[in-house]
Amino acid sequence: MEIKFKNWAIKLVIICVLVYVLQLIFPGFTDFFLLTQQHPLQIWRYLTAIFLHASLGHLVLNMFALGIFGFILERMIGSRNFLITFFVTGIIANLISINFYDSSLGASGAIFGVIGALVLIRPLMVVWAFGLPMPMFIAAILWAVLDVIGVIVPSGTANIADLSGLAIGLIIGAIYREWGSKKEQQLRVIKIDEDSIRRWEDAYMR
Repeated sequence: MEIKFKNWAIKLVIICVLVYVLQLIFPGFTDFFLLTQQHPLQIWRYLTAIFLHASLGHLVLNMFALGIFGFILERMIGSRNFLITFFVTGIIANLISINFYDSSLGASGAIFGVIGALVLIRPLMVVWAFGLPMPMFIAAILWAVLDVIGVIVPSGTANIADLSGLAIGLIIGAIYREWGSKKEQQLRVIKIDEDSIRRWEDAYMR
């Protein structure tokens, strides 16, 4: 079956940029969609907080990662599965992180979910990280270590959201890896010896 690709990774980048412009233009926009411990039952915030960003630097870093890794993952598993991965990991990361922080915003939980899925699907894919080319799984380990350090020595970043997204992404990646393996087996071409067919035709069709 052909994998449908609709470039949703880039579309999500554009949406996040437009939302950030709205954050700058309209006072109170961020507060209405931000996920906070004061509004745990306003369930839309678990989704809308993914598209909010605290600063231009926060936005640029996240969108750079989403544009690259999201594009790669979407090409591998299709737009539908990519969107499922993005939103499921982003929402679950928010559900977990809000228990540890007063508020949560940003797409990093969802982006780490994308990275986690890539680690299981293409662990040896070479990426550029920390100024060096390295396998995807090594880069993910280093990013995870930095987040663990950030949890131990708080830096104002919701590191638990990143780690949560990564963990869920690994689970989803394992599912897609198994699914892809089964599909490959189903689509494997059966080779038939043409001479054998002709001998069969000569024996039984004439």
